[in-house]
Amino acid sequence: MLQEAGELEQNPIGLPQEAAEVIVDDLNRHVASLFVLFHQYQKHHWLVEGPLFRDLHLYLEEAYRQVHADLDEAAERITVLGGVPVGSPERQVALARVASEPEGVFPVRDMLLADLRAEQTIIGALRESIRHAREQGDYGTERLLKKLLYHAEERAHHLDHYLQRNTLTPESA
Repeated sequence: MLQEAGELEQNPIGLPQEAAEVIVDDLNRHVASLFVLFHQYQKHHWLVEGPLFRDLHLYLEEAYRQVHADLDEAAERITVLGGVPVGSPERQVALARVASEPEGVFPVRDMLLADLRAEQTIIGALRESIRHAREQGDYGTERLLKKLLYHAEERAHHLDHYLQRNTLTPESA
């Protein structure tokens, strides 16, 4: 084996090794969390039904594709810092800040609420990581995390809109 998980090589960007170790650990938790969220969005994309099927089906596909692109960028950043991105599903679930959803089909509203809660958890963690990366002088990671934060906030915003009361439905008298 060339490099064990958890080992850091010297990074080519001049970030102190101690700072890189802490940031790689944090980024791996983001990669793990985003992998869990990716699978959740993809599952919901497959299982969504009801009058908003088409809109939600397309939105959830857009969401899982964006989450996958974001986690790929975070994993690539880990390699820039000399680390090894978390790769096994078991380790991803163990490191993730969000819980893996149980198997089965849930009501659409419950699925969207679960997606929103996961996004909110990830948003909070990203904000903390941005502050920490800045404190360590890792402005490249800070910039990447801000991009991921923006994407997560946008997804949360859309989910919140899908979860609002339907104002086109007449109120019961």
